[in-house]
Amino acid sequence: MSLFDMPVAGAYALVKGLTLTLEPIAGGLAAVLAIIVFTLAVRALLLPLAVRAARGERARAALVPELTRLRERHRRDPERLRRETAALYEREGASPLTGLGPMVLQFPFFVVMYTLFRSAVIAGHQNVLLAHTLFSAPLGQNVVAVAGAGLFTPAGLVFAGLLLALAAVAWWSSRHASGTWVRLLSLGTVLVAVFAPLAAGVYLLTSASWTAVERTVLRRTILAPAP
Repeated sequence: MSLFDMPVAGAYALVKGLTLTLEPIAGGLAAVLAIIVFTLAVRALLLPLAVRAARGERARAALVPELTRLRERHRRDPERLRRETAALYEREGASPLTGLGPMVLQFPFFVVMYTLFRSAVIAGHQNVLLAHTLFSAPLGQNVVAVAGAGLFTPAGLVFAGLLLALAAVAWWSSRHASGTWVRLLSLGTVLVAVFAPLAAGVYLLTSASWTAVERTVLRRTILAPAP
């Protein structure tokens, strides 16, 4: 029994229920819209953590002058510099890993979505979500699966559009992100989307778009310089 069996079964019931509810309005796009709603709910759940991370980032930014002085003072003693830097972060309640928390905590939800659209059977029942498409591109397939038929097929163009949109959002987010790891994770979503099912790619694009908007709002509020 997989660790994700129960979460996948729960996500299946939720996304399937949303799809049935949205079908009278969205028609063939109901499953895609259900994935978007699911993703937005996950990001809303993690919003308090994002606000906390933004406050931690502001606290870390305020430490830059002191960190610069420490580097100058202990540039010939790396071990002393490491200890003094760690003590400074601990004393001020900041962390060099600020911003990674919300991104890391999204990983289990992404794995659930990935597994959901890679499984023909969920909780002993046929996975009917695999029959749904986005403009003729099956939600359970990935770029590799459709590449053999050509990138200029309807399905190939859907994947190309998704990857271009994800690349644009990831590039914008990486420009406004602080920390190398945060930038790499933002850009790495494009590579992940190449091998992930289309449904997981929709999840990534929705989540990345939320991050871009969230980052803009937090930068103008919490991260804005004090007057």
